[in-house]
Amino acid sequence: MLQEILDFNRHFVETRSYEPYITSKFPDKHLAIVSCMDTRLTTLLLASLGLRNGDAKVIRNAGGLIPSALDSTMRSLLVGIYELGVTDILIIGHSDCGACHLSGAEMHHLMLQRGISEEAIRGFDCDVEQWLEGFHDTPAAVRRSVELVRNHPLVPQDISIYGFIIDSTTAALTPVIADPASPCSDCSPR
Repeated sequence: MLQEILDFNRHFVETRSYEPYITSKFPDKHLAIVSCMDTRLTTLLLASLGLRNGDAKVIRNAGGLIPSALDSTMRSLLVGIYELGVTDILIIGHSDCGACHLSGAEMHHLMLQRGISEEAIRGFDCDVEQWLEGFHDTPAAVRRSVELVRNHPLVPQDISIYGFIIDSTTAALTPVIADPASPCSDCSPR
């Protein structure tokens, strides 16, 4: 597999196939997107939003969530805001997300089966099972991430933060509703 990738890359560079992708490090649309690392979204997500290379900073992780104020995804958003001109943030969960049913206990078991020692697993400053636990309600998980960013003490009040769920097949976007009285409370800036 690695040799195929290296051969393709060499050809890509030699034929100057990179030229259509040249852009700056600044997102043209002042947009950051947090979403899942699911392979179904690799091309689908940006295509379904009408975005091209250079339009947005895209931060992807397992589940597309921001679990804590000190998470690396939150750090990336702050860099985007203060160093790269991000003014709008979309947090986009997706249907049929594998992290929705992820079990920290099962991952612990699988680590042991793969030869990781119990001492190594317990050697962290956190409960590894809890750290690896998924979520069970995608809209609620997106809502929690939106609220964490909206209420983060280092995020300026002029940043707009939105939450959606994208269908993994059709790419249809569904707004995440935080207030049932509002047709789309997360679709308006804070």
